[in-house]
Amino acid sequence: MMPIRASGVWGPGLLLLILWAGNAQAVPCQNNLPASNPDSVYTDHGNGTVTDTRTGLMWKQCAEGLSGATCQTGSLQGFTWASALAHAEASTFAGYTDWRLPNVKELSSLVEDCRAGPAINTNLFPNTPSTLFWSGSPSADGSSLAWFVYFSDGVAGSYGPRSYPFGVRVVRGGQ
Repeated sequence: MMPIRASGVWGPGLLLLILWAGNAQAVPCQNNLPASNPDSVYTDHGNGTVTDTRTGLMWKQCAEGLSGATCQTGSLQGFTWASALAHAEASTFAGYTDWRLPNVKELSSLVEDCRAGPAINTNLFPNTPSTLFWSGSPSADGSSLAWFVYFSDGVAGSYGPRSYPFGVRVVRGGQ
């Protein structure tokens, strides 16, 4: 197995440790910290999508491979970076045809700073696995690398081999 870079540390097997981490239910803020992404900053459209009112970005609530009102059906689908880009662009979820893979800054905007495991608003993004999700941002360190966000702890300053199967969350708007 190839090593994966996570926060400047190379280590074999890191992918296996975190890719299939379990789903988590609603996790409260820890240590009485205020939420960085409270429910009030999102508009829930009732069709499996929410819009972040600060950025104007519309997100699919369920990670790819999951479905249902609380994203409880199915299992997280892993994609290589190239297949993640193609999958997002081909999506017609909720009748929209302009879905895409978010850049690393956009994907990082979903990180909930007051919690971990997963580090995301689990009321609006239920059953989000605590794992790695691809961004659409390639790495300048090599043509075989791309940036991801690790939703167990919210680390976004990491990149890994494009051949690894990570999770996907699609977005529309912005740029």
